[in-house]
Amino acid sequence: MSWLDSSDSWGRVLLQRGLAGIYLVAFVAAWHQFVPLLSSRGLLPIPDYLKKRRWQDAPSLFFWRYSDRLYQGVALLGAALALIALLGWMDAGPPLLGLLGWLLMWALYMSIVNVGQRWYGFGWESMLLEAGFLAAFLGSTAQRPPWVPLYALRWMLFRTELGAGLIKLRHDKCWRDLTCLEFHYETQPMPNPLSPFFHFLPRRVHRASVVGSHIIQVVVPFGLFLPQPVAGWAALALAAQQLTLIVSGNYAWLNWLTLVLCCSALPGGPPVAAGRPWWAEVLLLALAGSVVFLSRKPVENLLSERQAMNECYNPLRLINSYGAFGSVSRQRYEIVLQAAAQPQGPWEDYEFQGKPGDVRRRPPQFAPYHLRLDWVIWFIPLSLRISPDAHLRPEQQLGSGYELWFIRLIKKLHAHDRPLLNLLRHAPAQTGWIRAVVYHYRYATAAERREQKVWWVRRQVGIYLPAVAEADLSHHG
Repeated sequence: MSWLDSSDSWGRVLLQRGLAGIYLVAFVAAWHQFVPLLSSRGLLPIPDYLKKRRWQDAPSLFFWRYSDRLYQGVALLGAALALIALLGWMDAGPPLLGLLGWLLMWALYMSIVNVGQRWYGFGWESMLLEAGFLAAFLGSTAQRPPWVPLYALRWMLFRTELGAGLIKLRHDKCWRDLTCLEFHYETQPMPNPLSPFFHFLPRRVHRASVVGSHIIQVVVPFGLFLPQPVAGWAALALAAQQLTLIVSGNYAWLNWLTLVLCCSALPGGPPVAAGRPWWAEVLLLALAGSVVFLSRKPVENLLSERQAMNECYNPLRLINSYGAFGSVSRQRYEIVLQAAAQPQGPWEDYEFQGKPGDVRRRPPQFAPYHLRLDWVIWFIPLSLRISPDAHLRPEQQLGSGYELWFIRLIKKLHAHDRPLLNLLRHAPAQTGWIRAVVYHYRYATAAERREQKVWWVRRQVGIYLPAVAEADLSHHG
């Protein structure tokens, strides 16, 4: 049966195919970035992590057996299953086959996430796991989807949107005085090609957009549980906002996944569970009970004045709390790695794939692909105390107590480690000395872009890591 001939609604088709596509991206990214980040010779080796953890704290098949080859095999098997689901073959056969296929895909990705450490510490990892687990119970395309997983996915969408809306109102005052978007497009983690144009929109547009965001995220989600067509219109409103976020920034698959979840509320067939075997009905009842039981803590978090942004409450990463951008940075600071043949320079920059570096390079588009190294390095300046007049003392020392992965990163750059360099856009040839400099970045104005051919304007505000030779790191990591 062709997926175009499904007796069900387009919403169900888009939901399953969309989730499968995101799983495919996630497994491919896991395979591609594994060697430099998590392998036995990576920045945070999985074998070292397994020695310090128990299976019950972070379930993963790698607790029973681990090898770099096995990890790569898991990622490739997961990608193959995701491709099968994307083509519609997984859901076109017997219901039990589809159930087992989706659960296997979920278990394989959970095995990766639960040993991924810093590189997998993002809310959308748990979102993908929760969505994949619930989608496993949608059944075959020859049947109407049961109401339990559909409403569980709506409940997930509700928690995601309402959580994001409430955390904005409860935290940074700029969301309450409607000024956050005057900074957000410039200081967001990974700008995309259109982000500069959004940044320079008139102030009244920014303020109106914040008001619209509050309405869509705090009010509209309640419409997801009203009768059709209200639920469908609510889903379309939420989807419209996600499309705006997609074209204005790079957030890996966060917005893409939320957009896919909106399909769970689109109009379709009647929510009945006819024609399923007894064991399927038992599983659906168990799923409904589990979702209700596990929802207690997320509900408490939504009601709490100390609301957490992204929180997992169980090792299986099911029924979690979500939310983003409770705080917005007013200034953009970037760690720029540089290398030189001599400690006095001249210095040449390492260029990353996604995060800002070369001021002449337009912000790229890479979402829904996830550049984990770029993201983790972006977080470093958020922990630094940088004074407003820092540019007057550009050689001041700003960094200390470096994390182990960062020291290992510098060592591997010294050694011209090929797997690591494959994650970068450009690496200097001369690496006798390497340092990490802190720069302030801002978007170039239209006049500056026209006259100087630049997208960014930057100035040095400090040194995160002073120049070090390879011999200086011999006793670290």
